[in-house]
Amino acid sequence: MNLLEALQWRYATKKFDPTQKVDQKLVDQIIDAAWLTPTSSGLQPFQVIEITNQEIKKKIVPIASNQQQVADASHLLVFAAWDNYTEQRIDKIYGYIAHERGQSSDTYKDYTDMLKNVYLNRPAQPKEDALPMEGFTNFDHAAHQAYIAFGMAIAMAAELGVDATPMEGFDNKALDALLNLKEKGLKSVLILPLGYRDSANDWLMPLKKVRHPKNEFLIEIK
Repeated sequence: MNLLEALQWRYATKKFDPTQKVDQKLVDQIIDAAWLTPTSSGLQPFQVIEITNQEIKKKIVPIASNQQQVADASHLLVFAAWDNYTEQRIDKIYGYIAHERGQSSDTYKDYTDMLKNVYLNRPAQPKEDALPMEGFTNFDHAAHQAYIAFGMAIAMAAELGVDATPMEGFDNKALDALLNLKEKGLKSVLILPLGYRDSANDWLMPLKKVRHPKNEFLIEIK
């Protein structure tokens, strides 16, 4: 399948066949698609947690609004964003970039100074009682980058013929606690079960894929 055919084929799988496991080589390619995703200033401010432990997946089911796909899937990917941008995190990635490119350690100093001026003067996370209009935070920005990678992973899965179910409907704080993400300076944003559809029992599979009419979706400015 080419990419457009794969996107027509895919859907948010409602029931996985728990007896079918995805070859690890395919999962690695899906993770690579997320890893290679372009991110703002190349900071890549998120990580992917790959879970195959069945007991952990079962514990996540009630955290994820009792969506059984979490347990029945072959693999579960958790996309977790940095809880904040810090001087150390910015210096670490740009130090690594300079090293890998054979450049001096201060090659990007002017650029990283600019980044620090932006990020280190912005709130890390919203206050508990903050309203949406009260400002964009560093975590918001990092989470947006994770969404880009999430889309890439879904597209890669479709191209490989692997089913996936994008999920936002879960208790982030509970998942963070279960996976000890706070200690890693991370906050969960999205989860992606991967596996193979149970064609005989998935109510959504035979239904037509429907989107807004193309002439309403697309606005052309010529």
